Amino acid sequence: MKERELRQKEIRALVRTFAIKKQSDLVERLQKKGFDCTQATVSRDINDMGLRKLPRGGYVLAEDLHLQRMVRDLVVSITSTGNLLLVKAQAGTAPGVAAALDDAKLIDVLGSVSGDDTILVVCEDDETAQLLNDTLSMYRGGK
Repeated sequence: MKERELRQKEIRALVRTFAIKKQSDLVERLQKKGFDCTQATVSRDINDMGLRKLPRGGYVLAEDLHLQRMVRDLVVSITSTGNLLLVKAQAGTAPGVAAALDDAKLIDVLGSVSGDDTILVVCEDDETAQLLNDTLSMYRGGK
């Protein structure tokens, strides 16, 4: 895999995991992960990847923007236990939120099952479930 592809894969993971508000924060985190990059390089990556800035200032992946809006507007609560996540949504909206979760193709998320107002998300492991919990909480405005 090329350096650029590896760096962009790491950017994708960082943006989904942390509330990255500035390019310099992203550069710093990438450098800590061993990537030799400058702010100009990261700026090009941001443009190439179609990253968008949320009103609160954090970056979100273009493919996650729909998920972010759905979570912000429709999700009531998020609870994780082990490798499972229980997402409560407004009545009648869980299937749409679950579809947005599935469409985002999140790494190590195996799938989801929804009812009317509840979604069960199955993750590869406990750590992935906690990271997804943190990401969805950030999308709701809780981080």
